[in-house]
Amino acid sequence: MKTQFSIFIPRQEVRRVDMYLSTLFPEHSRSYMQKLIEKGRLQVNGKVLESNKRVKKGDVLEIEFETEKSHLQAEDMNLEIIFDNPDFAVVSKDPRVNTHTVPGEFGNTGTLVNALLHHFGNLSVINGVERPGIVHRLDKDTSGLILVAKNDRSMRELQKKMADRKIKKFYYAVVLGLVKDKEGMIESFIGRDPNDRKKMTTENPVNPKLARTKFTLLEHIDNKYSLLEIELFTGRTHQIRVHMSAIGYPIVGDKVYGNEKANKEVATKYGLDRQWLHARRLILNLFGVDYDFVAPLKKDIAVMLEKNGIKVD
Repeated sequence: MKTQFSIFIPRQEVRRVDMYLSTLFPEHSRSYMQKLIEKGRLQVNGKVLESNKRVKKGDVLEIEFETEKSHLQAEDMNLEIIFDNPDFAVVSKDPRVNTHTVPGEFGNTGTLVNALLHHFGNLSVINGVERPGIVHRLDKDTSGLILVAKNDRSMRELQKKMADRKIKKFYYAVVLGLVKDKEGMIESFIGRDPNDRKKMTTENPVNPKLARTKFTLLEHIDNKYSLLEIELFTGRTHQIRVHMSAIGYPIVGDKVYGNEKANKEVATKYGLDRQWLHARRLILNLFGVDYDFVAPLKKDIAVMLEKNGIKVD
């Protein structure tokens, strides 16, 4: 499988072509670019490049990427499509569904990617053939909005905006405890738990990265829980779950960072068997157009609010 790009150099550059291209395509290393040059996969101004050279203003580069063949199969699965146009789509992921393939015998089936391939066909693969179209991910038991790039141009633009924090992401969460502050900001370093590689932590983390989370109190529930709107300013693994647990308000139903006794109570009373966390809203601008997407709550988490007389559109 091959993917081709044509690139016009708009301003004066003095870097070698392999360095220039590895900056444009950070998912590929310089050595990968050098191998493409050796294989004759790169042309400058219509001529095959035989060795590294410096690019200059006005040069036109044509590059042909080699991508491995995917073994993923399209599967006719339920998919809640919020928005769809030729460049990108927005879907609301169901709970208990992996965003992309995971290790294991059945790790390449029943994922969101399998459903995307059925509903949309060909998608951008510059993130790898096992993650076609996936701009960002959600945990398996978190539901809600995910951006899907339908071509490489959209993928690159969406990923850049995500990296530059120009896409606003809001979640709804129900936590254990009655949150007193109307709003608050949590800022700490998050990294791998030195005692459990599958968990993240704020306490003596391995390879820590700064994480910022803002929460706003929406409602108290059953005199025991709190419904929050949460805005992410960074995108660390398990960030919301780790941060809320760290300040004493764990996500209800969270089997890793939550309270086991409380999880059993909500399972019995509300039938909740996963974390009450939903990617609710995305705000962005793509190619000059403003977008504001909202995902309705999934039925399994809406029950808890409905039984307590709380309405959410």
